[in-house]
Amino acid sequence: MAARPYWKGYLKLSLVSCPVALYPASTQAEKTHFHQINTRSGNRLRQQMVDEETGRVVERDQKGRGYELSKGHYVPIDEDELKAVEIESTHTIDIDAFVPKQEIDERYIEKPYYIVPNDESGEDAFGVVRDAMQDKGKVALARIVMAHREHVIAIQPFGKGLLGTTLRYPYELRDSTAYFRGIRKKRMPKDMISLASHILDSKAGHFDPSRFKDQYENALKALVRRKAKGKKIEPPKEEEEPSNVINLMEALRRSVQGGKARGGVKRATRAKGAHRSPRKRKAG
Repeated sequence: MAARPYWKGYLKLSLVSCPVALYPASTQAEKTHFHQINTRSGNRLRQQMVDEETGRVVERDQKGRGYELSKGHYVPIDEDELKAVEIESTHTIDIDAFVPKQEIDERYIEKPYYIVPNDESGEDAFGVVRDAMQDKGKVALARIVMAHREHVIAIQPFGKGLLGTTLRYPYELRDSTAYFRGIRKKRMPKDMISLASHILDSKAGHFDPSRFKDQYENALKALVRRKAKGKKIEPPKEEEEPSNVINLMEALRRSVQGGKARGGVKRATRAKGAHRSPRKRKAG
């Protein structure tokens, strides 16, 4: 069965418009999901909304939205009032500008959607917008309202359709300065950079998502299968982390040679002869 569109409306470029539909390009359906259960009866648990003050269960038809003006004081906002906030982009993807793709900061990238024509009558207009962007090598920046929120969406040609990716607003990003402030700015020795570059070259490849393997997800499914067959699940054995700390240059050289440093090295430092007592960690 084909997925239902997440959003339907019009893609608009100046006086040209066409009906389109958006479909989520990502899914969590294949991931392992757990339900909360009663460990005594094995029955599934259901959550209920409870009034914070009275402790009584609140029925579905009594639930609503409220904005907290001050501690414990809310102004209620209902669905009809939210509709009063409608702006032009509520039912329209209105293209504002075209920019080079490489100018989009990757931190702003949020969620991808497939954009397709929603009516045969609009396929020509859709195709014109898609092919024009393809020829220019540009990405369109537009506005769209989904789930009562206006989003900026980057649109680019993708096969026979379009790929729309919602972008974060600047206020949703954290400034990196506070996180990078403590990193000392210094130029590393050329011989070390040369060895590291050789390692990078030896691992050069191409982006191939078919090689991505979710090892945790696979192990989780295997655990569920074992438990369903009645097998006992043993906790992993603890292992000692090797205490050897070696010279960074030696670690680089041995990496280039494709071998392991003496003593099963886990980390490296420039300080020679440094040593720390072993600590235990759980096996991954």
